[in-house]
Amino acid sequence: MEEQDKNTQYYQSFSQPYDTIEQTPKRPRFGIWLNILLIVLTFFTTTFAGVAWLNRDPYDLSNFKFGLTYAILILVFLSSHEFGHYFAARIHKVKVTLPYYIPFPLFLNPFGTMGAVIRMQSPSRTKKALFDIGIAGPIAGFIVALGFLIYGMTHLPPFDYIFKIHPEYMSMGVPTTGFSFGANLMYLGLAKLLTSSPSVFLPPMNEMYHYPFLCVGWFGLLVTALNLLPVGQLDGGHIAYSLLGSKHRIIARVFFILTLLMGVAGLVQFAGIHFLEGYGLSSWFLWSLLMFFVIKLDHPPIYDPEPIGAGRRALGLFALFMFTVSFTPVPFNNF
Repeated sequence: MEEQDKNTQYYQSFSQPYDTIEQTPKRPRFGIWLNILLIVLTFFTTTFAGVAWLNRDPYDLSNFKFGLTYAILILVFLSSHEFGHYFAARIHKVKVTLPYYIPFPLFLNPFGTMGAVIRMQSPSRTKKALFDIGIAGPIAGFIVALGFLIYGMTHLPPFDYIFKIHPEYMSMGVPTTGFSFGANLMYLGLAKLLTSSPSVFLPPMNEMYHYPFLCVGWFGLLVTALNLLPVGQLDGGHIAYSLLGSKHRIIARVFFILTLLMGVAGLVQFAGIHFLEGYGLSSWFLWSLLMFFVIKLDHPPIYDPEPIGAGRRALGLFALFMFTVSFTPVPFNNF
């Protein structure tokens, strides 16, 4: 009993600052206008990206219409993920902002966005609330990304569609090398299931980004996997802490080390060491530093001894499934 009282005091020492949070937080300086401005800017940057993915000049305004499908799809995905969090938070009476979309210049990011975020204005006081808010976004985004891929693979355009983007392929054939996306288990499984007919042309991974539904569906799975890493205050960190409590630290460190190793595997290729090719990407090294110094490895403690229940534990296994089928150690290749 004495040990239990010490644990209680330990967790309460972390939660004490939350008691000083205003019950009615002040409205941000720019209010909803900042949310509107950011989504409008993101619409434009992603439209430019959609034009570029079709191998057209994004700075020629006459091409603007060609990027609209990509822009709408990526905004639908980002919105589904963030509003999954938003509505789960509202159900648990946790105050949150509307999504802040993050536009990004095309010359720095070929997708035209760095995603979107919502800001929690009051804490999650129970593990159930923390779990529900953490998992709602990935589930909503995963379902939408899966829907895009299924639609994209069952509504593939005729083979000559690729010739409209790359006329030179008519004489040289469609190459299978060059910059390409890395296939994850879900993409490979759907391709096997939905495009096995000889009459269907599924583009190779170095050409699939010309197909908006495939491109955004793949992007959605990548974002889902990144968010489900069980580290700190990422969605996966919320889920892992809700399920495992303080033991989540072990899982967080394991994934941090794996991410660091994948980054090193990518970096050594620049030194001409290619036997680790296919096991990592240099970008993972930067991501591991971000996790360690910004996101942090450990989730802030919450004192809540009540079990989250069998249903949420089952959803935790589904989160592991989503991560497994969405993750790829080499998201991008250039060979």
